[in-house]
Amino acid sequence: MGTRSTIAIQNSNGTFTGIYCHWDGYVSNNGRILQENYTTEAAVRELIALGDLSSLGELIGSRQNFDDPVKGTCIAYGRDRNETGVDAVTFDSYAELLRKIGQEYDYLYVPGKGWYVTDGNIELTLDEALQAEMA
Repeated sequence: MGTRSTIAIQNSNGTFTGIYCHWDGYVSNNGRILQENYTTEAAVRELIALGDLSSLGELIGSRQNFDDPVKGTCIAYGRDRNETGVDAVTFDSYAELLRKIGQEYDYLYVPGKGWYVTDGNIELTLDEALQAEMA
């Protein structure tokens, strides 16, 4: 069973765009990957443009064999398995995004501020969450 997560970005007009990720959503995996590899607004937008993910990788990469992907590369349902209805979705508020696609872990990138994570109970910066996991 996957540890599901959402990955979202706050847009300049106050809306929020997000995607679903099926595997390894916990902070020590997806949180670490996001914090270490998706550190700019452009990189986050490129990631979210892939649409829903089976798994998050350190690299966006190019089209993958869904059943035998290159290790460390994102596996996207649309790009790599030709699924439809898996595009990123934009919502008027973060609360609406969480209601519609929120998962066990929800990651939000705020341009100029960085990554935040919530597990439904507490919201932390991703730095705080990673430090707490390592303590």
